[in-house]
Amino acid sequence: GGADFYQKALVKLDQTALTSANMVKTFDTLGKIKTYIDKDSAGRDWNLATAMVINGKAGMQFMGDWAKGEFTTAGKQPGKDYLCVAAPGTDKSYTFNIDSIAMFKVKNPDSQKAQLTLATAIMSPEFQEVFNLNKGSIPVRPDIPRGKFDSCATKSMDDFATSSKANTLEPSMAHGMAVSSAAQGAMFDVIAKFMNSNMTSQAAVQALAKAAKTQ
Repeated sequence: GGADFYQKALVKLDQTALTSANMVKTFDTLGKIKTYIDKDSAGRDWNLATAMVINGKAGMQFMGDWAKGEFTTAGKQPGKDYLCVAAPGTDKSYTFNIDSIAMFKVKNPDSQKAQLTLATAIMSPEFQEVFNLNKGSIPVRPDIPRGKFDSCATKSMDDFATSSKANTLEPSMAHGMAVSSAAQGAMFDVIAKFMNSNMTSQAAVQALAKAAKTQ
């Protein structure tokens, strides 16, 4: 369904989109993916799954860019030891998650100055480069030199830029950027049940639409 379907279903929580044939197909695809996952996967932390890929015990992992730090620590090089690729059918599509820092509005001039100093430091090219190189993510600023970033990061930067120009950037529902925590939790419960039972796609779709009404 692309970005439009994602926006309707997982940002606006539109009931028609959530109960559509596209959503049934989404669960059908997820059901197919289940057949490739080992029986001990339930409850496994993401970093342990990443370690399985690193150690040759798993072929691939659906994961955000922070998994890259695990590969870097293990001495693995992108393009040589592993590849960063979009999930099938989602090339150049982009859901974003942002590490955010919020500050209270203060009246004291010294406190205001301190806040500005912190914000300036965080947004500086030097910090953005060092932080993202170590975390595995990409800078929030588009003007950071790419010279030190690897192929995974530059591909992510390109996809972000392409999606931004096409107006198809979407906030990550999985990371608290799109819906309330209550709705997110209820929807996660449905997806977890689907992953760990014989629940049908049709039943999952109906349960997901009901969960999306959670306030």
